[in-house]
Amino acid sequence: MSFILVYFSCKEDKKVIKQTEITFTKEGELTIFKNNSTQVNFDIEIAETEYETQTGLMYRNNMEENHGMLFIFNDMQPRSFYMKNTKIGLDLIFIDDNNKIVSFQKNAKPFNEASLPSNVPAKYVFEINAGLVDEKQIAVGDSISFNRL
Repeated sequence: MSFILVYFSCKEDKKVIKQTEITFTKEGELTIFKNNSTQVNFDIEIAETEYETQTGLMYRNNMEENHGMLFIFNDMQPRSFYMKNTKIGLDLIFIDDNNKIVSFQKNAKPFNEASLPSNVPAKYVFEINAGLVDEKQIAVGDSISFNRL
């Protein structure tokens, strides 16, 4: 006599993993001083820890026009970013240790993992919504100042 054991598992409960929406937290203010004496003002989040700089604006569904994220690094060196897990198009503004804008990567496409290099050394990187660099006529040579709250 032989026995055959058969186990059935009916798992009807499917787990739905819901991602928590990440919302903007104002941590400071940044002003761009344009060469024509006008200013452009932003409320900013600040990324300076390794986790914050690696995560950046990933997983965000949107960003208000007057919001941005300022990445602060300890030194001047060529920087490179990418758009992995980033749902919104961005303009990247690269800034040197004298607070002068030195280069851009405009209209970075969501989820694109191609390298977005500064092409010159930078200490800061400021990310804003795609198209704002052109709309606000921000230029290389403009300067910034920022303060924390």
